[in-house]
Amino acid sequence: MKIIDEAEFEKHNVFGRGSANTAFARYFIGNSYLNPLTRPEESSVGLANVTFEPGCRNHWHIHHAKRGGGQILICTAGSGWYQEEGKAPVSLEPGTVIPIPAGVKHWHGAKADSWFSHIAVEVPGEDTRNEWLEPVDDSIYAALK
Repeated sequence: MKIIDEAEFEKHNVFGRGSANTAFARYFIGNSYLNPLTRPEESSVGLANVTFEPGCRNHWHIHHAKRGGGQILICTAGSGWYQEEGKAPVSLEPGTVIPIPAGVKHWHGAKADSWFSHIAVEVPGEDTRNEWLEPVDDSIYAALK
């Protein structure tokens, strides 16, 4: 469900926008916001609501792990995109769940004409780490329909 109006989007963003995602801003095109839903000292599974302004997306990246690991996206509000390297982009709407195995190069973010939120689940694993790569090319992003 595309939502361009910020106030209307906030009515649907049930887990809340959180704070500006300044710690990872260099890995995003546009502004994103982070609302941690669990804390490391309370849970072995990291959950955070990530909100993207219209047109915002993260860079290509890979979640590495010796065993287990990866990420799960649970889409909660607005409309976005997910794409794995070499595959067609997938439209993200509330209720969409995207399991991302460790080792898969991908990106995700808002559509150009919608705010977007998803819960990012850090799948527990051994020796997990993220590798941030190149930005999503503007011309490729602009061509998404």
